[in-house]
Amino acid sequence: MLTLYIFMVLIGLLIINVPVVVAIGMTPVLFFAALGETRLLSMLPHRMYFGTTGFTLLAIPFFILAGNLMNVGGITERIFSFARAMVGHIPGGLGQVNILASVIFSGMSGSAVADAAGLGQIEHKAMVDDGYDPAVSATLVAASSVIGPVIPPSIPFVLYGAITSVSVARLFMAGFIPGILMSIAMMIALAILANRRGFPRAPHKASWKLRWKEFKRSFWPLMAPVIIIGGIMSGFFTPTEASVVVCLYALILGFFYRDLKFRELPKIVYNSICQSVSLLFIIAAANFFGWFVIHQKLPDDIIATLVGFGATQSAVIWIVIGIILTMGCFLEGNSIFLITLPLFIPIAKTFAIDLVNFGVVMTLLIMIGNLTPPVGMCLFAVDSFAKVGILALSREIWPYLIVIFLVTVLIAFVPGIALFLPNLMMGVM
Repeated sequence: MLTLYIFMVLIGLLIINVPVVVAIGMTPVLFFAALGETRLLSMLPHRMYFGTTGFTLLAIPFFILAGNLMNVGGITERIFSFARAMVGHIPGGLGQVNILASVIFSGMSGSAVADAAGLGQIEHKAMVDDGYDPAVSATLVAASSVIGPVIPPSIPFVLYGAITSVSVARLFMAGFIPGILMSIAMMIALAILANRRGFPRAPHKASWKLRWKEFKRSFWPLMAPVIIIGGIMSGFFTPTEASVVVCLYALILGFFYRDLKFRELPKIVYNSICQSVSLLFIIAAANFFGWFVIHQKLPDDIIATLVGFGATQSAVIWIVIGIILTMGCFLEGNSIFLITLPLFIPIAKTFAIDLVNFGVVMTLLIMIGNLTPPVGMCLFAVDSFAKVGILALSREIWPYLIVIFLVTVLIAFVPGIALFLPNLMMGVM
């Protein structure tokens, strides 16, 4: 019963527009006061400090900075041009280009919002100029942007690894095949819609000469994922160190292509700091919330209830899917991670759910949340420049939500798909 009261208070604070970080931090404070355990409030500063000092978390601000550098440094435009030469002729035209470009860009940024706000602006303008309805174009940008945090590197995987102590390198490897499956599923859905609705596409397949030209022009941006993943798998650097490497790589390429100016760096760094501080502040408050959840033995109570009802592993997975999808309609993805993982991880361990695959499934579910109104962060990021309205985006997004959901269910119940690469390259745990 206490678990229900806690989440009622948390959701209630969010409904009345209390900032997420305040709601997460205030909920345990209110309950400690109500339970007469105010002495435990001394743990608040300690847990907030402890929650943001992990080495793994250093990757977050650097991946954010890398995404911002790439959006300014000409890298995104080269990726888009290469993708256009490769798949611009198939049904869906520039929509398919959009998806392929997001797959490539995801190997560098690790952030859905960075993809939507940076590469997305180039994609949206090109599609509208080519004859796409603005709402359809903006929806494709939003849908394809959620590939970014699934294909490594990934900010959500870094966050999940920091909270659960699961290997970030294994998570990166585990996200690769699900991310490719997501992109293939989206491309199939788009091709079906394109044939039914007559979406424009290039009249002719690009010549191999043009493809080779675009490949050479975008060669160094295309090498970024190879360098990052290769460096991690070879042991040359850790996932955290990889975030620094990709920042330096984006910086060098920006200056090399002469698209990035020294005078732009202070603004880029400042914006990255603001984004990082916002996220890390939520992580700090959520660490105190997580400690409160464990202190009150809420996972033990939930596990006892599930066992008492004879719940199976499959039933638990469906319960998790239902909870995350519901929360995704009202909360930002990282906040959902931080609120639910202290409860879900002990449950996952009890029911023998692999924690690496669980991290991939959680990330996929949160990506669906990024596309569901009323608080779909990627929808808002795209609408900030597309100006088509959240309602129009919500009407167009459903085919892509369905295929992402189907991929998520497949990964949840066939863990061998996601675990194939980490087990192959890093051994079975």
